[in-house]
Amino acid sequence: MFRRAFWFTTGAAAGVWATTKVQRKIRSLAPDALAVRAADKAVEGGHRLREFALDVRAGMAQRESELKDALGLDTPEDDGPGPQLPGRGTASLPRQQGVPQLGTVHPAPGRKDLSGPRAHPHHSNDRNEDH
Repeated sequence: MFRRAFWFTTGAAAGVWATTKVQRKIRSLAPDALAVRAADKAVEGGHRLREFALDVRAGMAQRESELKDALGLDTPEDDGPGPQLPGRGTASLPRQQGVPQLGTVHPAPGRKDLSGPRAHPHHSNDRNEDH
């Protein structure tokens, strides 16, 4: 009698264990669970990518400071007259009067400012100009 009770209990326990295992697997393969898992993996990948980008930026800043130290470019651009060249002092050039700096736009003398879409109506490479 005890033998039958033992095997009956063992079979029932194995059945319950297998049923719960199968039910968990079915729930984990449901569309909602797959979507949640995919979203979690995407967020985790985004965090890893962000950490990588921060590491790259830190490495770039460190390498830039190493290069500046090696080249003697320790002075900030706004404070000094120009970058320091090793053994030569500053490398600033004298400014010429009437010569605009790079990036500035000045109209020609006697012309009004044409800073719109038709600012330069004639281009040197205009194909219709020769015909």
